[in-house]
Amino acid sequence: MILKRMKLGKMALIAIFLTAAMPAAFGQRPNKNEIITDKAELAKLSAAVEASPDSPKVHTAFIKAMGTDNPELEKQYEVWMVKFPKSAMFPYSLGKAYEDQESPKAKPYLLKTVTLDPKFTEAWGGLWIDAERWGDFAGGRDYLAKAVASDPSNPNYNFYYASSFSGADESKYRELSLAVAKKFPAHERGAQALYWLGARSKKVADKMKYFELLRKSYSPLKFNWSSSGMSSYYDILLSENPAKALALAKEMAKDADKQKEWSNLGLQAQNVAAAKKLIAAKKATEAKALLNKIKLPRYFGFNKEVVLLKAKADDIAGNTSAAYDSLIVAFGKAPSVKVKSVIASYGTKLGKGDSQVDADIWKRLNAVAKIATPFTLKQYFKRESASLSDYKGKVVLLTYWFPGCGPCRGEFPHFENVVKKFKGKNLEYLGINIVSEQNDYVIPFMKTSGYSFTPLEDVKGREKGNLDNRNAAPMNFLIDQEGRLIFSNFRTDGDNEDELELMINMLMSNRTS
Repeated sequence: MILKRMKLGKMALIAIFLTAAMPAAFGQRPNKNEIITDKAELAKLSAAVEASPDSPKVHTAFIKAMGTDNPELEKQYEVWMVKFPKSAMFPYSLGKAYEDQESPKAKPYLLKTVTLDPKFTEAWGGLWIDAERWGDFAGGRDYLAKAVASDPSNPNYNFYYASSFSGADESKYRELSLAVAKKFPAHERGAQALYWLGARSKKVADKMKYFELLRKSYSPLKFNWSSSGMSSYYDILLSENPAKALALAKEMAKDADKQKEWSNLGLQAQNVAAAKKLIAAKKATEAKALLNKIKLPRYFGFNKEVVLLKAKADDIAGNTSAAYDSLIVAFGKAPSVKVKSVIASYGTKLGKGDSQVDADIWKRLNAVAKIATPFTLKQYFKRESASLSDYKGKVVLLTYWFPGCGPCRGEFPHFENVVKKFKGKNLEYLGINIVSEQNDYVIPFMKTSGYSFTPLEDVKGREKGNLDNRNAAPMNFLIDQEGRLIFSNFRTDGDNEDELELMINMLMSNRTS
C-alpha cells in the first residue's frame, strides 16, 4: 500500500512497533512497470515455480510479473494448490502477497499455510498482522504465541508477542519485554523491548530507569534502538537533571555519524542548566537571553518547559503580563494541563479570576478559529450519508485512519480512554477511512475491536480545506459546537490523554452564540 504516512516525531514513534523492521517479505505490491504481459515470459516464470515449488524467489518473480490485481493470479495459485497439495509455500506466497497489500484476501491463504505446516513461523506472523486489521487483537495475540512456539529462537516474534500485552496486561508486558532483552542481548529486538518500556512508562522515574538500563545493556554506538532511546532519555534529563543530560550528550557525541547533532544537544543542556541557575538567582534578563538561544528538535517535550521558563523569567523581571500573554499564545498552539495551570497562576497574580482567564484564552482561540470545511461522506453502518453539519451542537473529534494503519491502531485505545469520560454528552467521535480498498475490514474491525467512533469512507479528490489530512494517517482535528476548527495536528498517547480531555472540556463549556 503506497500511502504518505505522517512524519514521525517522538510521539508518532509510540505506535509503530507493528511495522518496524519486519522480516523481509516476498510478494510486495509490484510496480506497474514490473507486470509482464508476454505469454512466453510468463510461461517461463510459471515453469520455474513448478520446478522449484518451495523457493520463495520463484514465487516472488511470478507474483510481480502477474500483479496481485490480476484475477488470473489467484486462479493459477488455486490450480497449483491442487497440484501440490502438501506444499505450504503456495498458499503462503499468495497470502503474503495479499497481506503486504493490506488486503482482506490474505487470511484464508495464511490459514491454509499453517494447516499444512504448523511450524511456518512467518505465516503465523502474517495472521497476527492481518488480525490487527480486522480488529481482532486477542486473536492476533494468539497467533503471535503460536509464532513464538513455532520458533522460540526468533527475536522478532518474541518481541512482538511481548509488546502485544501493552495496554492489555501491563505486568505481563513488562515481564516479557525484560525477558526479550535478557534473551537477545546482541539483537536489536532486545534493545527495542527496553526502548518501548521506557517510552510507554507513565512515571518519569520508570522512564529513566528503563532508558538507563537500555544505555547500559545495549551500547547506543552499536544499536539503533538504543541510540533512538537516548534522545528520549536526554529529553527527560533536561527537566530532571541537566548536568546528566550534558554528560549523556558528550557520551553520544563519540559516534562520528552523530557528533554534530549531539555536540549541539550538549550545548543546549549547558544553556538549560545555566538558565535555571540564573532564574534561581533572580537574574531574569540573563536567563531569558540564554533561553532564547535554546533550539531543540520540535518533537522534544522539553520545548514546553522552555516556554514556561521564559514566562518565569518575564515574571521575575516584573513583567507578569508578558508571561501570561506568551503562555496563552503557546497554549493555543499546543494545549497542555500544566501550561493552563501556570496561566491561571499568573492570572491570579494579575487579579484575574478563573472566568477571566478562560475568556482570555478563548479570545486567542476565537481569533484563529475558522469554520471547518464541510463534508458529506458515506457511512458504513447506515445507508444514508453523514455530513459535518449533522453534528452541529456537538463537539467533534475527527480522525483520519485506515485498518492497515499501525499508528492509528496504537492511538485508538487512548482516544477511547478519553471519549468514554464524555459518554452521554455532546461529543461525536468520527473516523474517516482514507483507503477504500480496505472497506471489507472496516465493519468487522469496528465490531471486533469495540471502538466507538463512527466510521465514514473518504472520497478521493474531495476539497478538504482546513480538514486536509495531506493523504496521511493518523491526523486529528477537534471541531467545536458551532462547527469551527479549534485544534488540529495533535497526537494522543499514554503520556498526554489529559491534554485531549482538557481540549474537549474546553469546547464543551464554550459557546459563541
